[in-house]
Formats: sequence, C-alpha cells, structure tokens
Amino acid sequence: MIYKIRIILDTQEDIFRDIEIEHHVTLEDFHNTITQAFGFLGNEMASFYTCDELWNQDEEIPLFDTSENGSNVRLMNEILLENILTEQTPKLIYVYDFLSMWTFFVELADVVEKEDGRPYPNVLFSFGELPEAPPEKKFESDPSFDFDEPLENYDDMDFDENWN
Repeated sequence: MIYKIRIILDTQEDIFRDIEIEHHVTLEDFHNTITQAFGFLGNEMASFYTCDELWNQDEEIPLFDTSENGSNVRLMNEILLENILTEQTPKLIYVYDFLSMWTFFVELADVVEKEDGRPYPNVLFSFGELPEAPPEKKFESDPSFDFDEPLENYDDMDFDENWN
C-alpha cells in the first residue's frame, strides 16, 4: 500500500509537501524523505510525536536515544510507518533540528494501491519555499489556570505525607 501524506510547516505562510511513500518503511526512512522534500541536509536531531485530533503532543519517537543510561524509548528505525500513522490515527507532529525547532504537521490523506514502475517515495506536490529561518515559537502556559487562586483541598493532590 502507498500512503499519501501532507507535511505542513507550522508557519503563517502556506508551505507544504504532498508525498507518496510505501506504508512498510521505517519512521527513519520517512524522516529522510521529509528532510529531502524540504531541502534540509538531514544531519540534525529530529523526533516524531504521536498526537490526538487537535494536535496535542503525546509520545516522542526520536531519531536517536539521547538518554544517559539507555531507556525503553522507541526509536525511528524500530517503528514502521504503518504501525504509527493509520486511518484511525492519521496525524503526527515532526520536529527537525531542536536548536531551530522546525515544526511540521503530518497528516495521512489517503491510502492507495502501489503503481508498478513508479518510484517511491515520491513528492507529488510542493507548495511554498522554506524560509531562511524557522518561524518563532511562543511557549505559553494554559491561560485558564489561575496561579493566584489558592488551592482549597490539598488532600486531592496525591502528595505522599513524607515527600520532603
């Protein structure tokens, strides 16, 4: 099967790439396809993040395990695209170069049969040019939480009595 996927740069201007890729490739292969489609060198750290329908970030799937002691982190080269991007979970967030924070919204648009003689991955459509610098991000807290309002019941906070 072939996945048709739209990858959109998180910016005010419309900048996106529509690609076709085989469903059984690894997320590392998909990462390489994205970097090539947008003209990156591909030599920076990157991660995919699972997310919900509203693009709320969940599990990180990094290119490399950067923890000091090793961990149970699932890496891009261990996960097949078809196991993480499905019709039931059609969205991912992709971040390239953690110093610049190029952030992309990835969405599965269609699943079609493979065409004989057609090379994959394939850039179907390219719209917009990558800016010289990544868009600036605003990291803000949830405005609905009032830090000045006192907490009424500490018993509901699940603190251990001897926490300090």
